[in-house]
Amino acid sequence: MSIKLTQYSHGAGCGCKISPAVLDTILHSNLPKQKFPSLLVGNESKDDAAVYDLGDGTCIVSTTDFFMPIVDDPFTFGAIASVNAISDVYAMGGEPFMAIAILGWPINKIAPEVAKEVLEGSRKVCSDAGIPLAGGHSIDCPEPVFGLAVSGKLKKENLKRNDSAKAGSLLYLTKSIGIGIITTAQKKGIVKDEHLKKAIDTMLTLNKPGAQFGKLAYVNAMTDVTGFGLLGHLCEMCEGSNLSAEINFSKVPQFSFLQEYIQQKSMPGGTQRNWESYGHKISTVTDEQKAILADPQTSGGLLVSVDAEHQKEFEDFARSIGLELASFGKIIPKQEKVVTVIG
Repeated sequence: MSIKLTQYSHGAGCGCKISPAVLDTILHSNLPKQKFPSLLVGNESKDDAAVYDLGDGTCIVSTTDFFMPIVDDPFTFGAIASVNAISDVYAMGGEPFMAIAILGWPINKIAPEVAKEVLEGSRKVCSDAGIPLAGGHSIDCPEPVFGLAVSGKLKKENLKRNDSAKAGSLLYLTKSIGIGIITTAQKKGIVKDEHLKKAIDTMLTLNKPGAQFGKLAYVNAMTDVTGFGLLGHLCEMCEGSNLSAEINFSKVPQFSFLQEYIQQKSMPGGTQRNWESYGHKISTVTDEQKAILADPQTSGGLLVSVDAEHQKEFEDFARSIGLELASFGKIIPKQEKVVTVIG
């Protein structure tokens, strides 16, 4: 189909996310806090998914994620949105077992046959993940919106939180960053086909290694990198753990062709919103570093904190499952700045 979905939305992918600062205001509650002893992970830790202890050593992981089109092709949009939503289960160290769809569609603007293609893309990804797309809910909506609510499971001892990092740990990232820059270039009509393909292939890659990392005791914290950018999600990990981080910009996995788009001002609005929310927590950075490190990611990689003494063991394990990983930074004792950028 020749329709271009991104023309019908004001934002794109995880770049649609409400900024961290505004989200804090929305989530604040004056009601008395209720206690649910079996709820191991809820809103308090700003983690990727809720985790509920069933009491028999097994936990249920529950999450939802949805957004407006990040690409023009409806099948690919549905697939990327689904990979992104399922990622939250993997980021907790869990394995997904079921998904239900969330669809908002401008019925008077875009034919229902296009929405069917979005769902087909989702079905394909769910099949690849080994789970059913078991139902869902749809509404007539001014802009196209799609995503999933995903249920997963894990053994309690395999739970990986984003607030349990340890000082001295090494940091790893399983996917290159720069997605927001490339997809903005697409909307501006300046992206090169081979660059867009690399970005799409990255977004379509399931974060399945998260379920395997969950079984590694020396992985002490994990999250995935999405709309708040690498710095935003790293800040959440550090602040939740009452620690700081030092990262080497030159070692951060990133697409090699970002500079030409940065020079053409191809940065999404979400980058500035992110920076306004947490820029004061970051050491002095260049404009290029800010553009890349605060760039909103859609279906980004896993940010993993690993006990330093197990560096070789972790990198060898990652290689055995098809990932070539190298550390780009480390967790350090709490400093004045939450994240220091060098290199």
